[in-house]
Amino acid sequence: MPQGGIHYTPKGLAWRIKWGSNRYAANSAFVALRAADLGINGGYFQWGEKQIGYMLGDGGRSYVCGFGNNPPRQPHHRASSCRINGGCTTGGQPNPNVLYGALVGGPGANDDYQDSRDDYVKNEVADDYNAGFQSAIAALQNRAG
Repeated sequence: MPQGGIHYTPKGLAWRIKWGSNRYAANSAFVALRAADLGINGGYFQWGEKQIGYMLGDGGRSYVCGFGNNPPRQPHHRASSCRINGGCTTGGQPNPNVLYGALVGGPGANDDYQDSRDDYVKNEVADDYNAGFQSAIAALQNRAG
């Protein structure tokens, strides 16, 4: 949240640990946006908005499949990487199925990220990554009217 001893990446993501770093920032952003909705002062809205903005591409790349600048094309996700008639994509090819709107794990502590299906630490898609993210998006949309 806005106060405290939070480590930030050079481009501004609140970074906790390497595995699914976007998950922690997205969930915290949702809590911050909810606090702002409840009238709690302290810069919570701006902080939450900035965190979500980073994930959407304000840091130079999007971490949301099918959205924004240079989005992930190889998320670590079986349904995205396998064809309906069999056979899964390997190597550096984009996944045949785009998971529109799905947030991937996220960058390292220095904003380092490689769009690689084999890097499940940074490129996995999971429910707990996306629950807070989608909720924060809904909070921002609600605020915008």
